[in-house]
Amino acid sequence: MTETLLNHLPTDFAAWHPLGQAVSLFFATFVLEDAAALGAGLIIGTEGIGWAVAFWSCFLGIWMGDTGLYALARGLGRPWFECSRFAKHTTAVTRSEAWFQRRGLGLLVFSRMLPGARLPTYLAAGFLRVPLAPFLLITGLASFAWTALVLVLSRPVGAWLRTYFELTAGGVLLVAGGIVVTLLTAGLVRRLPWRRWREDAAIAFQRWTRWEFWPAWLFYPPVALWCLWLAIKYRGLSLPAAANPGIFTGGLVGESKMTTLTQLMRTSPKFTATAALIKAGSADERVGELRSACAELDIELPFILKPDQGQRGAGVRLIRTWSQAADYLHHSRAPMLVQRYAPGPFEVGVFYYRFPDEERGHVFAVTEKVFPELAGDGVSTLEELVTSDARARLMRRVYLTRFAARRTEVPAAGTRIRLVESGNHAQGCVFRDGRHLLTPALEQRIDEISRKLEGFHIGRFDIRYRDQMSFARGEAFDIVELNGAAAEATSIYDPGNSLGQAYRTLFQQWELVFAMGAANRRAGHRAASWRQVLREWLRYRRLAAGYAVAD
Repeated sequence: MTETLLNHLPTDFAAWHPLGQAVSLFFATFVLEDAAALGAGLIIGTEGIGWAVAFWSCFLGIWMGDTGLYALARGLGRPWFECSRFAKHTTAVTRSEAWFQRRGLGLLVFSRMLPGARLPTYLAAGFLRVPLAPFLLITGLASFAWTALVLVLSRPVGAWLRTYFELTAGGVLLVAGGIVVTLLTAGLVRRLPWRRWREDAAIAFQRWTRWEFWPAWLFYPPVALWCLWLAIKYRGLSLPAAANPGIFTGGLVGESKMTTLTQLMRTSPKFTATAALIKAGSADERVGELRSACAELDIELPFILKPDQGQRGAGVRLIRTWSQAADYLHHSRAPMLVQRYAPGPFEVGVFYYRFPDEERGHVFAVTEKVFPELAGDGVSTLEELVTSDARARLMRRVYLTRFAARRTEVPAAGTRIRLVESGNHAQGCVFRDGRHLLTPALEQRIDEISRKLEGFHIGRFDIRYRDQMSFARGEAFDIVELNGAAAEATSIYDPGNSLGQAYRTLFQQWELVFAMGAANRRAGHRAASWRQVLREWLRYRRLAAGYAVAD
């Protein structure tokens, strides 16, 4: 190793400025510190390099390298350990810290004389949180003495030193490797979470066999190809952006939920959950704005906070206390909505459409939304309850992220834990085909509400209601959201539907959207360009990255 480093030194090293010589030797110690010091000693005088440059460059490089190893283990290694599954062994680590405080400081000096032993020793010192001042003092003095010794002995016994460095470094590494292998075979392998890994693999396999849980990149390519064909057929790639002239980009992306809710509150206040916009700004200002809006609209706790621009239930939270509200508003500075909480307990999604030349519209699909619950048994943790449930385990990552602070909690026997509050499939809500809930009276009511909305032709109402009879008669329910052209007929996610049935429904839905855009284009409405839609999508992605975990 030493010979290799020496061979790469430039032949005109003497011609370098002393600062260049110093910098090159300094960084060479980060590669092979002993080899760099030995090389510097061998060329002192013969290559025009002075003692001062050689000594201080090598000493500072070696000392800073030692400190870097210490900082790496203390600043990164120890925090990782405390957050990992090995954190339960903190008692053993505490004992090791006490031992190192008593006897380990001498190891710092000894390891300086034994090449190959420094890396594990200095990493251990950082991991075990040896005080920085003693570490710097001891390693500084040891590095000072070692550098001087190597430089002095380089010329008379350079060949012997090179052999010593190589043999001792190789021997220490061989012994260290043997210790690592022994530890692994003696017990570490048995501590690996094999059961957890088998469980994760089984859940992943089950998700892949259930198309409703497929990732978007796998499920949507046929839909994208169909939309390309529709764009050719109707002569316009961005036609969906004209499907709802009264909604920004037709409701594809970037539209304001508050804008549509404002229209609904004005035209159908009896059937709309009251909401107000909390604008972007400092958290303290928005908390005051929130309190004022709640007082003005008579919105009481609990209430809903959610982003003004959102998709797939992102950032929707049920707020039960004012401290929760303050925490939520501190989390994101994006514009938010406060909305009266409609407790349900029932929720549906009603997909509606009406062509501009039609007097009456139609309900294309109805989704019945089921909010899964688990029952505590007084023995199992919340994580164990989720994992043991046949369906909940398939959404385990979503649920346990939501309940991160409660995953080790043991719910009392009979306690009901509602796993999701947002009626969204991506958040863990269960969707079923709800066509049986549609009655002529309900369809007529949805049509009346829709025709009052200027520029709305196709999309999905998300509705909550208390009483099934009143809902069937179209008499009592709360619209919590209206989504435009990008909304799905979410009844496709009924577990009883086949993949072919889901695609047929989506193909019909998107044909309606393109046809609606073409009809509005003939009526003189211009669609947003696909470039604008793309820009809005990218902007939304940046916004959504800062949203809170949804309920």
